[in-house]
Amino acid sequence: MTFIEQWLRSDIKNINAYHVPDSKNLLKLDAMESPFGVPIALKKDFLDYIDKTEVNRYPDAASTQLKDTLRNLMEVPKEFEILLGNGSDELIQLLALACNEGDLIMSFEPSFVMYEMVSKYAHLKYHGIKLDSNFDINLSETISAINSKNPKLIFIAYPNNPTGNAFDYDAILEIIGSTDALVVLDEAYYAYSDRSFLSEISNFSNLLVLRTISKIGFAGLRLGLLIGSKETITQLNKLRLPYNINVLTQASANFLLRDKQGILKNAKILIDERQRLFEVLSSFSQLKVYPSQTNFLLLQCDDAQTLHSSLIEKGILIKGFSNDSELSEFLRISVSEPSENNILIEALRDYYGQ
Repeated sequence: MTFIEQWLRSDIKNINAYHVPDSKNLLKLDAMESPFGVPIALKKDFLDYIDKTEVNRYPDAASTQLKDTLRNLMEVPKEFEILLGNGSDELIQLLALACNEGDLIMSFEPSFVMYEMVSKYAHLKYHGIKLDSNFDINLSETISAINSKNPKLIFIAYPNNPTGNAFDYDAILEIIGSTDALVVLDEAYYAYSDRSFLSEISNFSNLLVLRTISKIGFAGLRLGLLIGSKETITQLNKLRLPYNINVLTQASANFLLRDKQGILKNAKILIDERQRLFEVLSSFSQLKVYPSQTNFLLLQCDDAQTLHSSLIEKGILIKGFSNDSELSEFLRISVSEPSENNILIEALRDYYGQ
């Protein structure tokens, strides 16, 4: 046995690292990234702005200017406070660290894998409540599980990843009101969804809203935010590592996120493309396409793994679930701009002989 095998926690040795597939020379439609980079009209001003960044100095520990920019972009009411993280993953981990060892995290299955992974890192229990055949919440089963399991922390992805649907709003309100757990509404895809729980923070002391800028065009900056009451965020801020948002992320995001109209325009393009792609893919008799409130679509087909491999051979990377027995017949496709979506459509037509 090697030194590290002797030294490492036994449960960590049994966990697989988060896998990111090689995407070199492939059309990336697997990770819900935006296809839109920095607009050409903004590039010079952006580079001039970044050039003033003092990388030899520590960043603003409070990220004050960036928080103001985010507040304006996302229309966060002044009575709510914001806590920033190095991606939403860091904030999920921070919330887990606030729990006592042995506490239980609850979420739904299938959903974002980091909820369960972080629970393992933090020596917490995890319970996933199965969604029904339409990937919706069974409210009575959920309330029953809350009463019997007594969770400390509940994550609800709204809309849900990887299924793409937004759960019933009133059902979620009932869940929040039924528990003493801290409930986190993960609104990573808020820009593509019809509704938000942001205003509900005023009505529930146990509610937080989690967001990210990754899905609106800035995945490379690694920036997430928790929104909640001032009292709640003040306490959680004690667990934030100092200087966790670096100077380049602060400067880049502060400049780029001021282009609110550009961000909204790009989101509208993807929403329109989502509908077009849904209609085209639904015309394939071999595919079942699920409605989405995100920037991706979930597909079900008998030959999911064969199709996944075929698309890679054609230079297209989408998300497969070959290691998940519950989702082995499913594929997830990021919605991109029209020309990239057309490449996918032609590849599918070629594959199915249409």
